[in-house]
Amino acid sequence: MTAELKALIAKEAAAAGFDVARVTTLDAAATEIAQAGERLDTFIADGRHGDMDWMLTHQDRRRDPRVLWPQMRSIVMLGLNYGPAEDPIATKVSKQRAVISAYARGRDYHDLVKAGLKRVARALQQASGAEVKVFVDTAPLMEKPLAAAAGAGWQGKHTNLVSRQLGSWLFLGAIVTTADLEADAAETDHCGSCTRCLDACPTKAFDGPYRLDPRRCIAYLTIEHKGHIADEFREAIGNRVFGCDDCLAVCPWNKFAATARELRFRARAETDNPPLAEILALDDAAFRMRFAGTPVKRTGRDRVVRNALIAAGNSGDVSLSPQVEKLLDDASPLVRAMAVWALGRLSSREKIAAQALALARHETDRSVIDEWTKLERST
Repeated sequence: MTAELKALIAKEAAAAGFDVARVTTLDAAATEIAQAGERLDTFIADGRHGDMDWMLTHQDRRRDPRVLWPQMRSIVMLGLNYGPAEDPIATKVSKQRAVISAYARGRDYHDLVKAGLKRVARALQQASGAEVKVFVDTAPLMEKPLAAAAGAGWQGKHTNLVSRQLGSWLFLGAIVTTADLEADAAETDHCGSCTRCLDACPTKAFDGPYRLDPRRCIAYLTIEHKGHIADEFREAIGNRVFGCDDCLAVCPWNKFAATARELRFRARAETDNPPLAEILALDDAAFRMRFAGTPVKRTGRDRVVRNALIAAGNSGDVSLSPQVEKLLDDASPLVRAMAVWALGRLSSREKIAAQALALARHETDRSVIDEWTKLERST
C-alpha cells in the first residue's frame, strides 16, 4: 500500500505543478530534527532572531514536529521551482530603480503552494483514510531540515535549501499525515569547499559556513525588521528595496536551474524592479493596490518606502530630492528618519539647513531628531 500511496502522491504533485515530491518520516528524520532543534535553541539564545518574535512563539513546537502534532507519522515535502528568467546578479539594474527579490516579483507563493498542497493532501486522504494537515511557511515547522531529510536537497552554507536539479530556487510546502509511508533517502551536502555564497554577502551576515546572523542580512533588514536600519548597513543595501538574492544567485548549482514553469511566479510590471520615484510616491492605499497579491504587500508601505529612501540616498540621483523632501513630513517617523538620511546624500548644505529649520518646530520623534543631529554634525 505504501508504494501505491507514494505513486499517487507523485502523480498528484506533478499534476498540481510541483517540481519535487519527497517523503520522510519522524524516525528517518530524527537526526536532522534533533540537530535543527539544537541550532534553533542556540540561534534564539544568541538573539539572532531580531524582530522575528514569531520564532519565539511555540519554540518547542518549532524544534520538534511531534510536539506540533503528536499523531503525525510521515511528512511529504513538496517543492515548487520559482527560478527567475534572468540571473539576479548578472542583470544590470539602474541605481534609480528598486531591486525586488526574485521570489516576490510574482504572485504570493503562499497562495499557490497551499492550493497545490491541498490537492495532493486530499488525494492522499481519500486513498488512505489517514489524517492530513498542510503547511506553507506559516506554522512552527522547520521545512528545510525536513526537506533535506526527505532528499529534496541539502541546506547549503547560506542555510537555504539547494537542489542538484533546480539550484537555489525552491518554494517548500509540507503535508504531515498519520499515514505510514516509506521514507525516501536523505540528500547529502554537496557544497564542498565552495564559499561563494558567504563571500557574496554585501553586509557580511555570515560568520561562518551554515551560520547566518539575520540582523545583518539585507533580506531581514528590508522585510522583517520593523525599526530603523542601522547606519552601517545603509550603503551596502544599495538599491535593494525588498530582499536580496546575492547568496542564492552565486551558487554554482544554479547551472542546473530552470525558469519557473508557473507563469504566476514571473515578474509583474508593478514588481519588476520599478523606478524608485514610483515607490517614493506611494501612500498606503496606492501601495496596497500596487502590490496586492504579492509578498511585498505583507511588509507594509512604511517599511518599503523606508527602504526606497535608502536606495534613493545611495542612487546619487538629485532629481529624486523633491520627493525625498516631501517625505520629511510623512506621518511615519520611520519614513521621516530615512528621508533625513537620503536628503543628506542628495542635497546641498543650504537646502539641508533650510529643511531642518522648517521642520524643527514640530518634530517630536526621537529617532528622527537623532537623524537630523547626525546630519547636521556631518555637514
